[in-house]
Amino acid sequence: MPDLTIRSEVPGVEEQSAVRCVIAAAFGRPDEADLVDRLRAGDTTLLSLVAELDQRVVGHILFSRMWIDAPDGPIPAAALAPLAVLPEHQRRGIGGQLLRHGLNLLSDQGERIVIVLGHPDYYPRFGFSCEKARDLESPFPREAFMALELILGALDGIRGTVRYAAAFGL
Repeated sequence: MPDLTIRSEVPGVEEQSAVRCVIAAAFGRPDEADLVDRLRAGDTTLLSLVAELDQRVVGHILFSRMWIDAPDGPIPAAALAPLAVLPEHQRRGIGGQLLRHGLNLLSDQGERIVIVLGHPDYYPRFGFSCEKARDLESPFPREAFMALELILGALDGIRGTVRYAAAFGL
């Protein structure tokens, strides 16, 4: 893909506005863009990346801090939400590049677990699995609630309830 750049989101109104437009267009509603605004305000963002094509923001991914409340105490994890690409640029691998790049950066930062509520036909190709999330309680349908270990065995023996940032309103 010519001139595709994946980079950290630049703080500021201009880029936040571009990201907001991408998310609202991708989901066909403002709910997920509002979530990103609340996550930024709540200071729980671990990683926010944009995909730029010809110097235009066409995609975005955000990872925020969440916890697994286990019997022995809370275990940190990263929540992936949302992943968005402008509709006219979807199905070209941009979302996958954002996701792989984000997972690599999270791994480099020492994160061990990533949780996503997403399409069961999409996320497993990146290593996410409902099976890995089987011992985690959440308010979401089992078939769409998935986990990924950035460190092999990170979820071994882990049971508990997931706790998202307050911005999610759960």
